[in-house]
Amino acid sequence: MSENSEFRPGPATGVGSMPGGDAREAAKTVAGTFEGPETGMPFLAELPARGPGADMIGRTAGMLAELYARVEPSGWRLGDRPGRDTKRARSWLGEDLDALEEFTQGYQGPLKVQAVGPWTLAAALELRNGEVALSDPGACRDLAGSLAEGLREHLAEVRRRVPGADVVLQLDEPSLFAVLSGRVRSASGYRTHRAVDRQLVEATLRDVVSVQAGGPVVVHSCAPDVPFALLRRAGATAVSFDFALLTERDDDTIGEAVEGRTKLFAGVVPGTDAPLSDPAGSVMGVRTLWRRLGLNPGLLTDAVTLTPSCGLAGASPEYARRALAHCARAARSLADNPE
Repeated sequence: MSENSEFRPGPATGVGSMPGGDAREAAKTVAGTFEGPETGMPFLAELPARGPGADMIGRTAGMLAELYARVEPSGWRLGDRPGRDTKRARSWLGEDLDALEEFTQGYQGPLKVQAVGPWTLAAALELRNGEVALSDPGACRDLAGSLAEGLREHLAEVRRRVPGADVVLQLDEPSLFAVLSGRVRSASGYRTHRAVDRQLVEATLRDVVSVQAGGPVVVHSCAPDVPFALLRRAGATAVSFDFALLTERDDDTIGEAVEGRTKLFAGVVPGTDAPLSDPAGSVMGVRTLWRRLGLNPGLLTDAVTLTPSCGLAGASPEYARRALAHCARAARSLADNPE
């Protein structure tokens, strides 16, 4: 898939994380809800409740090539050699891949995998001195290169296990706005690290996006002020966001994204246990946005994929199942009545 127009992720998907610690149960739920292009895009579930190494940062740290991290009281810290924390992260990832492979036998269509993007990783992983990698431009460069190489290996492994899949890479960048605006705190907590130049942020993201060799890349952030234009320039095929955090300030960039055939992964279903409205109610805001932008209603279902507002790790297992199914039902409502 080398062109955005060819990327058809399906009407709905999940963000990535799921509650509990049972990899087979999570994979079964995901595969049973999103069976293919007509119902939605299955994804490799993440189960952070298992502990360090299954969390977002530790999981991606375990994918790094020739860089290793261990758990310290303050968080994840880069080290010289793989220790038990790296081995545990890789073991859990292998368990999740085993479960995915089991429940996607014969599957053909888009399949999403997630990893933390280079800037959120740099804002979270500590160097030996206790400061985050973001404080050192050379460390940021090395980290992005290691991430890119590790992701190439990971994507190749997923393709080997699910040969019918068109693998979609999602880069999670919840700290991107903080990196761009100089809001990442130092180890002492008394100051913040300097804002990173936007061109450098964009170039580094582009380098990591390129591991997909023209294939689809989604960049996800459930934080406010998602830099849509920067992500599009960096090569993102789609942008995933919490729809409730959009403001009318975002209208122009949203309109430009749609006209530029960038897909929108709109988080419209609460990520933690909450009453669910009827499916039509969940997409009312999407329809309203479309009308406000004066966009063709016929583009709506091709341009928008519905998701929970963020990961479901903090939800109950029963709610997580209902939330994913609700995304699929809301997407059908949107397709049946786009106006």
